[in-house]
Amino acid sequence: MQKRYDFRQVEKEMQKFWKENDIYSFDADSPCEIYSIDTPPPTVSGSLHIGHIFSYTQAEIIARFKRMQGYNVFYPFGFDDNGLPTERLVEKEEGIVARDLQRSEFIKKCIATTEKYEREFKDLWQSLGFSVDWSLQYETINPMVQKISQKSFIRLFKAGKAYMKESPVLWCTEWQTSIAQAELESMEKESTFNYLKFKTGRDDLIVATTRPELLYGCVCLFINTEEERFRQYVGKSAAVPLYNYEIPILADSKVDMSKGTGVVMCATFGDSTDAEWYQSYKLPYRKVIRPDGTIDEAVPLIGGLQVPEARSKIIELLSENGLLAETKK
Repeated sequence: MQKRYDFRQVEKEMQKFWKENDIYSFDADSPCEIYSIDTPPPTVSGSLHIGHIFSYTQAEIIARFKRMQGYNVFYPFGFDDNGLPTERLVEKEEGIVARDLQRSEFIKKCIATTEKYEREFKDLWQSLGFSVDWSLQYETINPMVQKISQKSFIRLFKAGKAYMKESPVLWCTEWQTSIAQAELESMEKESTFNYLKFKTGRDDLIVATTRPELLYGCVCLFINTEEERFRQYVGKSAAVPLYNYEIPILADSKVDMSKGTGVVMCATFGDSTDAEWYQSYKLPYRKVIRPDGTIDEAVPLIGGLQVPEARSKIIELLSENGLLAETKK
């Protein structure tokens, strides 16, 4: 035994031993009961961090426990290199913009970049001794994985479980594609609450919004079901400021009584709650923002403008017409 333990030497020796003796290989011919582990493949989006280690430690504990119980453990490992985070990484590293390149050329650059990061990932996992069968390694961009995905989709379609529908989604105006919740980054930015006057009969119903540029998309006002102050307005209608079309006033428990005035406008679409109300109350759709992030040309007063410009313009018009009660940061 060495006087001083050198982990660098020992790690390499052990990894070589595991590989040569197929210690963690899945045996397809084994009579033992199979225990299959399907872990979400890590996204190839940059450098490794402690979260990567933490998130796979639990699976490793279970893999070893089941193996010691006599199960034939099926434990592959993959890399998610087919998505926006990877494409963003390649753009940053190469100093390029994907839309300026041919699709085939950009894909080649993605594959070259991800191979480098995947080697780093694999080296770390092996040095930690994770009992993965590396002969089963896969990548989501791999032709085999693409084929499996396509076959699965066809099967779902034939079973009537996949269908086409026009629906609100999280959307990236730069990449012109829908995105997953996991791909969002939240940040705090200073904005303003703009208190608008919605005319209902002889009264002004004050509604606070941070998104006045969506006024043309307003299809309903909502009041909390427990709200006493405005209960008399539920079931009536209100006129949308500047645009002067009538919308219903309804009650819903999702309205935050402590935010703004306690009356909220539902526009198509400002946030996920708007989308939920649109679906559950069968509300009409009024298009405001186009896929490129500009206001639709059909929207009066602000059509064709970028969102920040449209917001400034609509606030200016509301103020000039006496329809803006106040503005608060």
